[in-house]
Amino acid sequence: MIEITKDTIIGDILDIAPHTAPIFMAIGMHCLGCPSSRGETVEEACMVHGVDCDKLLALVNEEANKPQD
Repeated sequence: MIEITKDTIIGDILDIAPHTAPIFMAIGMHCLGCPSSRGETVEEACMVHGVDCDKLLALVNEEANKPQD
């Protein structure tokens, strides 16, 4: 099971669960390949984009742990 926290780096999430990218895109992180966005923690991204961190974590953890075909 993958556990993503407020301190998890976005780039690490995308490396282990690339299928979560649409969630980040939906909050305005359209440049997921940029070094600055890949180096941010979930908490930092939420602060920059005005998103509730707990809600985003719930979505990302749910998606990250879905079985992939």
